[in-house]
Amino acid sequence: MRRTGPTNTLLRTLISQLRKASRTYKAPVWRAVAELLERPRRRRVEVNLSKINRYAREGEMIIVPGKVLGAGKLDKKVTIAAYSFSRSAIEKIKLSGSRAMTILDALRENPRGRKTRIIA
Repeated sequence: MRRTGPTNTLLRTLISQLRKASRTYKAPVWRAVAELLERPRRRRVEVNLSKINRYAREGEMIIVPGKVLGAGKLDKKVTIAAYSFSRSAIEKIKLSGSRAMTILDALRENPRGRKTRIIA
């Protein structure tokens, strides 16, 4: 049986833009994010803020190819780019002075993928 990939058209266009940016800017981080987003929904990652706090460094861009959940607290000022966020996660991110954005916004802001870390 042939793999079809996601049926959500917005997700498919995001994946194709990530692959194109990876080739254009020679940034393998965007290809890795595209491959993680291409997984079935039941295998897509869900990351708590406590895990981001544990592995992130101050001033770094964190990419979550899935959903960010609000369990735990965030002590560092980081930029978090994810496919989706829970309400409590957005509130806690703003309280810590960090930024929350979509993966497409992160791609436009940092096309070369410098100082980024994928947490999956």
